[in-house]
Amino acid sequence: MRYDLLFLFLFCRFSAQAQPIEPVILSKPWRAYWITVPDESATGYGVYLFRKVIELPTKPATFVVHVSADNRYKLLVNSTLVSLGPSRGDLTHWKFETVDLAPYLQAGKNTIATQVWNEGEMRPEAQISLRTGFILQGNADAEQLLNTNSSWRCIRDSSYRPLPTRIPPMAYYVAGPGELMARKANLNGWETATYSDLGWKTARPLFSGTPKNGVGGTGVPNGWMLIPSGLPPMELSPQRFVQLRKAEGITVPASFPATKTALTIPANTVATLLLDQTVLTNAYPTLRFSRGKDGTISLGYAEALFTKFPSKGNRNEVEGKTFIGRKDSLISNGSEGQVFTPLNFRTYRYMQLRVTTKTEPLVIDDLYSTFTGYPFQRMAKLETDNSEMKNVLDIGWRTARLCAVETYMDCPYYEQLQYIGDARIQALVSLYTSGDDRLLRNALNQMDESRQPEGITLSRHPSYSPQYIPMFSLWYIGMLHDYWMYGKDSQFIKNKLPGTRQILNYFRVYQQADGSLKDTPNWLFTDWVTAKGWSLGIAPRGADGSSAVLDLQLLWAYQMAADLESKIGMKEYAIIYTQYADQLKNTLQTKYWSASRKLFADRPEKDVFSQHANALAILTGVSTGNEAATMGKQLLADSSLAPASIYFKYYLHQALVKAGLGNDYQNWLGKWRENVALGLTTWAETSDVNTSRSDCHAWGSSPNIEFFRTVLGIDSDAPGFAKVKITPHLGSINNIIGEIPHPNGMLSVNYKQDQHKLQTEINLPPKTTGIFIWKGKTYPLKAGINKLKI
Repeated sequence: MRYDLLFLFLFCRFSAQAQPIEPVILSKPWRAYWITVPDESATGYGVYLFRKVIELPTKPATFVVHVSADNRYKLLVNSTLVSLGPSRGDLTHWKFETVDLAPYLQAGKNTIATQVWNEGEMRPEAQISLRTGFILQGNADAEQLLNTNSSWRCIRDSSYRPLPTRIPPMAYYVAGPGELMARKANLNGWETATYSDLGWKTARPLFSGTPKNGVGGTGVPNGWMLIPSGLPPMELSPQRFVQLRKAEGITVPASFPATKTALTIPANTVATLLLDQTVLTNAYPTLRFSRGKDGTISLGYAEALFTKFPSKGNRNEVEGKTFIGRKDSLISNGSEGQVFTPLNFRTYRYMQLRVTTKTEPLVIDDLYSTFTGYPFQRMAKLETDNSEMKNVLDIGWRTARLCAVETYMDCPYYEQLQYIGDARIQALVSLYTSGDDRLLRNALNQMDESRQPEGITLSRHPSYSPQYIPMFSLWYIGMLHDYWMYGKDSQFIKNKLPGTRQILNYFRVYQQADGSLKDTPNWLFTDWVTAKGWSLGIAPRGADGSSAVLDLQLLWAYQMAADLESKIGMKEYAIIYTQYADQLKNTLQTKYWSASRKLFADRPEKDVFSQHANALAILTGVSTGNEAATMGKQLLADSSLAPASIYFKYYLHQALVKAGLGNDYQNWLGKWRENVALGLTTWAETSDVNTSRSDCHAWGSSPNIEFFRTVLGIDSDAPGFAKVKITPHLGSINNIIGEIPHPNGMLSVNYKQDQHKLQTEINLPPKTTGIFIWKGKTYPLKAGINKLKI
């Protein structure tokens, strides 16, 4: 049997995540050792194989093990893939996966095999690393015979070399290298029971595994401090390419690539195929091929084609465009049944397959892929005659899914980094659509773990290069408040409050006597805006160093922290934060308010104005009532204001709803319509859709929140969503039905309106009450079915 990873993907069945972990695993040094291949670089690029064969008298009912590696691993039992990991973390919070091997074991001989790789200096920015290593620890006594130590055999797989990704430098690509693979024949079937590993080396033990919260040891970790992952296995679902868009150098059967079709490239030929998945995807592509000794194969991956970099135009069009993207390259060894699947997933809509044969024809036996991502289940539903709403929801959910694997990610193609600004929006998309909070909690934990001695968090984590965006630490406080209101675990948030206090203490250092921020260091990013006074995403600042946008973000953080402290923290902090907030409110009025424009300026000189400052003024209650309503209308009508990007429209739209304009929500989707018109199947990173670097940023998926929170009006009115406030903004919609997951069950609404009446049926989950607001009147809601005719 040959090592065919994709074949294994299609047939493997991962064990349930909720496997029992013996207490000793979390409290005492492991009996298993981290192991490595002798005489190999500790930190350089390398792909390594580990094996062990065991004999079992009977097939076990359970066989739970804990496994980790640096950088990554794929674990196989009797040639079946059973685990990929570990999920990303940092050295003091290094994740291990827990898996039950019993379904894959048998009486008699069993082969446990692992592929481990370290991409060295070319590894993704999100991949923190100490050195190459692998560890597997049995959960209880029966599983100890698999503990990693010198009984394991190992070898370096020299088939692999890194292939640098050549993207124009302004594109900021940090998602790892491609692969150049020339498969060595002597490693064929290395994961099978019949393979002989007599020429392999004895694994070299490094040191025993160290749990993060070990009790009674020396307290000096040897390297990685191990914690349970807490995440389920990632989804792996088969998919095929949909279309062949172009072919050069060869005639291709009509059935290729949508169905399995053998394709022969004659000797001494260069053939180039452009394949279209038709939607953006994260996937492990698999190429099965035969013969063609010394021929080369290149697989390129791109979100879109370019008219002239950085212009992309309509993403559906391919004529006259250039392919620029990440690539993998293969050299055929001439044998039958060769298989390539990359170590990590690739992101693409388009794949360019280029084959150059030598003196022997090469046969493409098949080409397909396996989608991967966090296993969110789409629970929310929306039924309406408005087809645009459904399309926007579908695109938004696809975007959110591609930006969520083992962490939330800003984009899957270029960075794969978990930024707080992105993750705050992604988290509420997750809750409103799936109700699954595990990736959200993982994100909050990792942001908390990234906090620096000065008090603020890193802007993104995990990341081996620390980056500081202080304002993202304020959004982290907002993210905690969001989970407290919409999630189900207030104790989890309570335990994070010491960190919020440190963050706010950091900002106190840079507040002037009037409370306004001055000379706050590092990258003060707010939004990608091209307007007077904005630079690199930083809002305009005055000659004295102050900025209304920054002050308003700080004000909002004080308000949310005060709310948290007053309910689940220390009331003394709530009093202090409220005093700081009141001072800032007064300062904002005197320092930035323009009586002539009836708007807040971005800086004390009152010469530049933005949607950002005025949206935040409404959201923080600096402007209320008629003033807020007037400002809301100006935010829509005044084209001189620096505009919010697709990202910051999340906050702009909330402010407009608060200003009483929510019935117009569907009129605010122009940027999303522009994405659709240009053929995107996920939301672009920036407002200039034509030249947007990334075609997939889930910070643009806010309609997947607001169709439910604003249009259907379903909002939390108490911590834990214990009470519901439903205030629909239907606009011109006459009939609409929606349903969302709620901590206590499913919550559904059904609205029918004509010129005179609104008929509603609202079904609240058990133990949930609330209110319904329509045209200024409030109606009580109870658990179960509520019918109103208003």
